[in-house]
Amino acid sequence: MNPILVALDVDTTAQALAAAHTVRGHVGGLKIGKQLFTSEGPTLVRELAARGDRVFLDLKYHDIPNTVAGAVRAATALGVWMVNVHASGGLKMMQAARQAAEQAAGHQGQRPLVIAVTVLTSLDEAALASVGVSRSVAEQVGALAAMAQDAGLDGVVASPHEIGVIRARCGATFQIVTPGIRSGPAIAGDDQARTLSAAEAMTAGATYLVIGRPILRASDPARAAEEIAASLLKAEG
Repeated sequence: MNPILVALDVDTTAQALAAAHTVRGHVGGLKIGKQLFTSEGPTLVRELAARGDRVFLDLKYHDIPNTVAGAVRAATALGVWMVNVHASGGLKMMQAARQAAEQAAGHQGQRPLVIAVTVLTSLDEAALASVGVSRSVAEQVGALAAMAQDAGLDGVVASPHEIGVIRARCGATFQIVTPGIRSGPAIAGDDQARTLSAAEAMTAGATYLVIGRPILRASDPARAAEEIAASLLKAEG
């Protein structure tokens, strides 16, 4: 499978459908986050899933276990391919998320992948310390990834800089979804703190790459996606 997941960080259904049409066939899936979901809601998710798109619903659920379980059941009913929670919600919350996905899928089909966010890619060690986390970023990511694996989750979201730590603790088959993919000059307004290029992240051991602005802000998004995919094949070779 093509590992590129395009972040549809746009405001409207029309913009999202246009972007999806442009990159469809050039990427492996589409990510819908808080901006688009808040604007347009679940109808768009259903529509893209019905068209056969792999939809990663990136809402980062973080609440008591029962509430998160209900949200994951609802996401599963939308037909999403992947859904995420915050690992900092704890072991029981993550276990509840996994169980809810399995129960909602039932005999009707395969459950979505359930993954956990470790440390946001916008945070550095000073930011972690400011909220009372005394571990380094790498230590915190490793601990949360191990907890997610213990909870039965399929993988984690983590910056490309922590892939090696996760692989060492969780093994080769644990899935790692990596945002913070950048190349070339800085993008205005970018708040990502821990980044690598797509090829560097895949070489480090990422499973999937979440890429938004470098593709959608390109003059030719389909070509930009193709060029990134080609760079991954070149890195593998």
